Amino acid sequence: MDGFKLQSINLQQVQNQIRHKTDGLSSSTLVLRRGQAFTVLLSYEGRPFDPMTEKLIFRIILGPLSVEVPVSMSGQPSPTQWSAILERGVSDPTGPRALSVSLSSPASASVGVYTLQLRVENRWTLRTYLFGQFTLLCNPWSQADSVFLPSEDLRNEYVRNDFGLLFKGSPGNIAARPWSFDQYEKGILDICMKLLQLSPQYQADMGRDLQNRSNPVYIGRVISAMVNSNDDRGVLAGNWSGEYSDGVNPSKWSGSADILRMWAETQFKPVKYGQCWVFAAVMCTVMRALGIPTRVITNFNSAHDTNNNMVIEEYYSEMGEKLSFGKDSIWNFHVWVESWMKRPDLGQGYDGWQVLDPTPQERSGGTFRCGPAAVKAVYQQKVDVQYDVPFVYAEVNADVHIMIVKDGKVLSTSVDKKRVGALICTKYPGAMRMQDVTSEYKNERGESMMRAMSSTARSGEGATGRMAPKGVAVSLQLLKAPVVGENISFNVIITNTVAVPKLLRKHVNAQNKEYNRNPTRTLWEAHDDLKIGPNETVTIKHEIPFNNYMMEEAEEDYLVNLTVVIEDVKSQERVLATEEFNIRSPTLNVQIQNENVSVNTQQVATVNFTNPFSVPVSGELTVACSGLQERFQTRLTVQPRETMKIPVSFTPRLAGAKMIYASLVLRNPPIILHGFKTINVQAS
Repeated sequence: MDGFKLQSINLQQVQNQIRHKTDGLSSSTLVLRRGQAFTVLLSYEGRPFDPMTEKLIFRIILGPLSVEVPVSMSGQPSPTQWSAILERGVSDPTGPRALSVSLSSPASASVGVYTLQLRVENRWTLRTYLFGQFTLLCNPWSQADSVFLPSEDLRNEYVRNDFGLLFKGSPGNIAARPWSFDQYEKGILDICMKLLQLSPQYQADMGRDLQNRSNPVYIGRVISAMVNSNDDRGVLAGNWSGEYSDGVNPSKWSGSADILRMWAETQFKPVKYGQCWVFAAVMCTVMRALGIPTRVITNFNSAHDTNNNMVIEEYYSEMGEKLSFGKDSIWNFHVWVESWMKRPDLGQGYDGWQVLDPTPQERSGGTFRCGPAAVKAVYQQKVDVQYDVPFVYAEVNADVHIMIVKDGKVLSTSVDKKRVGALICTKYPGAMRMQDVTSEYKNERGESMMRAMSSTARSGEGATGRMAPKGVAVSLQLLKAPVVGENISFNVIITNTVAVPKLLRKHVNAQNKEYNRNPTRTLWEAHDDLKIGPNETVTIKHEIPFNNYMMEEAEEDYLVNLTVVIEDVKSQERVLATEEFNIRSPTLNVQIQNENVSVNTQQVATVNFTNPFSVPVSGELTVACSGLQERFQTRLTVQPRETMKIPVSFTPRLAGAKMIYASLVLRNPPIILHGFKTINVQAS
């Protein structure tokens, strides 16, 4: 009989990926999770394998690093090192015989693309066989992995789910918009691995970088820097100018795959353009693809404290115009991600959610990135804990000092301790609604700030109207949630808190603004004098016409800073109230013809939109679905008050919870509308 001769090697991709919960991830390689066994089949001919005369030695290669793993005849896999155990011989009288070998990686193995070789040795010969490559990811299902997440529901939400909601707008008028994370789309995982390979750390010292990739803390810092393009060949260029003619308006993106593919297809040139929610959503895609549980977080009224004094200073003119003094600012909302991991570098008590922020704001260790900052450290006010806890703490806790100035002189000062970090939220696991996580960041909240904000909106108590009334109190009250196309109606409520009449001057100013900085031009103002009796309360209604706040560039959130300054003519004392709010776009309605949706079966969705404007509107409608290859686009015009109904055919290719999402980019008025529908796709 001929000697033992290896014929072929089978990596059993389908079976292994189902067991490793990587099925659906698209890669040119086998995709595995660390700390978990996978099986390979070795088909051979000639005499049976004899461990007394032959040795089987696997060589596992990651860049310049490699380890040799002899095949054992029995035993248990090691949690701390690579192992290979012969499972059984497979007999087939009609065909080649096979050996089944179980390979296991340590739970702390580095994330990366490995090459697998097998060496067959006996007394006379030595043959080496190339198996191919496999991509190794973190494993939140393994208790030994530093990203282990105990709940299966949360693992499905924060690792396997490929769609979600991003929250924008303002605390009193939250806008939820759909996003497709697209980690299952063709080639996306390979692009995510390429992102690690292009990092400055890998380019400078490949071996050291690959060793460090065992640690999700390190991975998070690399990805946080690589999602923006400020210091490296990163994915996205930021732009907050309002001028996007040489790229894509950030508001038009609706999924991560288009961005990552564009980056890869242009030889890794920065994709134009991103803003905070785009940076965060793309980072969520990359981290979930790498197996690190991740969720997108929105912080409403997010402080950008540039001098680390935990104070944001705001300046207003005596006419109520907000002034652009200083570098500090409050973003109406800011979006980052949290990733779940252990923090042995910080000692006890800081495992769990960690803030990572790829939006380029401030440098961390010389590079535009932020985190991972332990949420528990932010909650405990441990601002000496790395990484970047002081910056994140200020984003959710800074005090706001509000000053009215004239000719360089401060006329009035007040302090607001509640505005910053008014609401911190994410998508609720397993549902398309908001989850309030403010209490995970802030430990001095007598009541839910969500309730406080809604009661403020009802009572009309402006944030600064409660401060230092000096005989006069003033507040603002929106009469209804503002919607694009309608006039904005609000009340100014003035109370004389003393028993003498007063002559007052009232200055009301509305400025348009972008979410991440101070307002620019005044779009509407009103100034007049009034008399108020002893202990009297006066309510004055105002209306800002739609034509005053019309936009120029397509936006999905139009923001307004509304301020009223009341001056006591006799004492010249002033009191101010201010409110920042967003004007919401109408929504698209998406319906499914047949609720019983199954894989590889054509279905029909219908997108409905009623034009609320008094003029015809035209634009481009895009409909797509997570887990679909098709994308539907069409140009359309809708007459005033007309309802459009657009049927769209689609064929799901993956089972599980999926989302159909639609966006309509209108030219006049220049706004972006969104809609979505979640479906549960059954296996065929």
